[in-house]
Amino acid sequence: MLDQFNRNIYYLRIAVTDKCNLRCTYCMPEEGIKLKAHSDILSFEEIEEVVKAAVKLGFYKFRLTGGEPLVRRGIVDLARQLAAIPGVKTLAMTTNGLLLPEYAQGLKAAGLTRLNISLDSLRPERYREITRCGDLNLALAGIKAARDAGFTGTKLNSVLVDKFNDDEKESLASFAEKNGLKARFIKKMDLKSGEFYKVENGEGGDCSICNRVRLTADGKLRPCLFSNYEVDVRSMGAEAALKAVINNKPARGGKSNNREMIEIGG
Repeated sequence: MLDQFNRNIYYLRIAVTDKCNLRCTYCMPEEGIKLKAHSDILSFEEIEEVVKAAVKLGFYKFRLTGGEPLVRRGIVDLARQLAAIPGVKTLAMTTNGLLLPEYAQGLKAAGLTRLNISLDSLRPERYREITRCGDLNLALAGIKAARDAGFTGTKLNSVLVDKFNDDEKESLASFAEKNGLKARFIKKMDLKSGEFYKVENGEGGDCSICNRVRLTADGKLRPCLFSNYEVDVRSMGAEAALKAVINNKPARGGKSNNREMIEIGG
């Protein structure tokens, strides 16, 4: 479906939870967030309804995000449900990888086609500082599990913070190459100020070719990471909500101050 700036919108990012097993400094405030009640979070059936409506409008690429999508109970079942919908050509997931040793094989068998794995440092202490609690060894085990499960074309997402971990860019790129991954570098963004950048080795951050909209875990469709505009799929209905959010997609990202990064799906 074309938006008002003649961009073809065919990519829906779906946040399946607002929970995460890490507390990354660029995604979650130090004090955390107030988690939504279970009843606020979209059920698998509701997510499936949105995806079917999106396919009807020409969407064919979908990505499961969070929070951390692998902490959502039954995530393999959801992947299987969505992969089976006619018209879904790509079903991907962005994950921190910590739970991939448990879930990678099941996700591959369920029909998940692609993974993006977040890794911002190869230094254990720095990784723990960025994530506020993470164990680098678990993240590396997750990357290995994805490869062993047969995932190919996996992307390594690294958020770079000036004068903190940007000195690891070359080592992260080398690690990615040695492990059959594609390194993508994302400079730290700020929703409140509207400060964002193009993703290196990726499409994100280039508003002129943006092809995506976002569904939050509590059922709000948003046209842009850097926009406060959102509509409720429950009250409006999936197809009408998708049309509304596409028709209100801005030419360029602005600012967003009504949700934290983790509540939008990054």
